[in-house]
Amino acid sequence: MTVRGTLVDIPTADGTADAYLAHPDDGRPHPGVLLYQDAFGLRPHLQAMADRIAEAGYTVLVPNAYYRKGRAPLVELPELIDVEQCAEIYAQLGPLLVTATAPDVAARDADAYLAWFDGSPLVKDGPIGVTGYCLGAFLGLRTATSHPDRVAAAACFHGGHLATDRPDSPHLDARRITAEVYFGHADRDDAMPPAQIARLSEAMTAAGVRHRAEVYEGAGHGFTQADTTRYDAVGDARHWTALFDLLKRSLPA
Repeated sequence: MTVRGTLVDIPTADGTADAYLAHPDDGRPHPGVLLYQDAFGLRPHLQAMADRIAEAGYTVLVPNAYYRKGRAPLVELPELIDVEQCAEIYAQLGPLLVTATAPDVAARDADAYLAWFDGSPLVKDGPIGVTGYCLGAFLGLRTATSHPDRVAAAACFHGGHLATDRPDSPHLDARRITAEVYFGHADRDDAMPPAQIARLSEAMTAAGVRHRAEVYEGAGHGFTQADTTRYDAVGDARHWTALFDLLKRSLPA
């Protein structure tokens, strides 16, 4: 299927979010999917991921979660991001990440993205899907809890801090979720240790959420991101299978 990719601007309560849009180039509306970025932001690799999902029959939006600071890219990234040697990049992006993941901010942004979907002739009426990576997994779960009437499928890959002791931890809102949820955890991820993985699954089960949680052995935080040194080809292939299985089941194209 031929895919068209463009850059779009989305009005939000806090300004204008730039985003990448990928969709089948057939002039017809397709189910919408929000793809939430990892910590390194909107860039060519995420655009390629969106294109791959669009090839399966979806209209995919990848917003710049850091738009309050400016349009992407906000920092210069090397062709291959060495995760162990990017303290300067983290220092620039860290405060933006904290802002983007605040519950009220995440909910307002999701409001804007869903409103944009509603007004687009490229998006089929009805529920949407969400997939997120690292920071994006956090945002994806926030969207599933803040907009339960809109999200039919939510996939969260190598997310961190999803079930902490904080009073605003995302897992505490599990009871609001109506979507089917998939978690692909990395077993070498200090941001999501076994205790948090267990706590998250317990919260989902107690809330009656249709979910599946898998721990990818040998995978580190960021294993799906092919432009970083944390990339794991085996884990990435497994992630694509899990994502498309979820979309096909809960949000058929």
